[in-house]
Amino acid sequence: MKTKDIVLPDEDFSGDEKLPGEKLQKVMAQAGYGSRRMMEEWIAEGRVSVNGETATLGMRVVEGDLVKAASRTIRVGERENTARILLYHKPEGEIVSRDDPEKRASVFDKLPRLRNQKWIAIGRLDFNTSGLLIFTTSGELANRLMHPRFEVEREYAVRVQGTMTEEQMSQVLKDGVELDDGPVKFEKLEDEGGEGFNHWYRVMLKEGRNRIVRRTFDALGLPVSRLMRVRFGIVNLPPRLKRGMTAELGEGEVSQVLDWVGLKNDDQQVGKTQGVSRLPGGTGAASADRKNSMRPTSGRITRRSGGKKSKTGINR
Repeated sequence: MKTKDIVLPDEDFSGDEKLPGEKLQKVMAQAGYGSRRMMEEWIAEGRVSVNGETATLGMRVVEGDLVKAASRTIRVGERENTARILLYHKPEGEIVSRDDPEKRASVFDKLPRLRNQKWIAIGRLDFNTSGLLIFTTSGELANRLMHPRFEVEREYAVRVQGTMTEEQMSQVLKDGVELDDGPVKFEKLEDEGGEGFNHWYRVMLKEGRNRIVRRTFDALGLPVSRLMRVRFGIVNLPPRLKRGMTAELGEGEVSQVLDWVGLKNDDQQVGKTQGVSRLPGGTGAASADRKNSMRPTSGRITRRSGGKKSKTGINR
């Protein structure tokens, strides 16, 4: 996804930029309530109040205003309402949900607690999948990264039982594999080698349908024995971020991500980070590359050999 390809909602070009304040739905989305469209519905339904009065569509708010909805109150302009981004290295055996009838361990149990905000998971990983999981407090950012029309790249390291044939590798890149909910094609496929019956591949695609990687390999007769997400958009899984650990992006890195998706965090100084950003806390792990280094890649097959170990722990 390139910034220039992003089209903001019509409301951003309504010609009233000179009016004071920000549109209420935009402020609420940035505070993590949900998408702008959802906030507009809440306002129309009378579920939002500003300074104790029921809000109306088109209302603008300024610094210091109190916005209340869903038993939560925020003060416009407060630092705590700015966008935050958290990386989590999800291990197998955790569910990406706050409510689970089976009472399984949840990824939300490991996250730092917030005051007047909540963490929103950007995409999901199933119970038996590990790797990069991104959380944010910005509903608008979450929408930009998850909505199918933005085609954000997802990259996975996959270990399967068996080895793909030349025909299968060509099929997943060119014609695609037919699934119950429609065909799927990989944008990139790399052969990472393997030993014995297990074989590693690295795949990249631009959609996040439920269990899409597993179902694609299952359709080819190659059951997945391990699956790990190593990249989402311009954010990589830091090699020093161990399973079950979290790391929050700094202001410059957050600004980099917001700029990449075509958003601006007005309450943060726009970072001018060049090259590879690094996570706070001395991890030394790459978290967001230059925008031009993650441009969509045309479908291709790459084979690798040798006994070196990649940053994600895959033998090559």
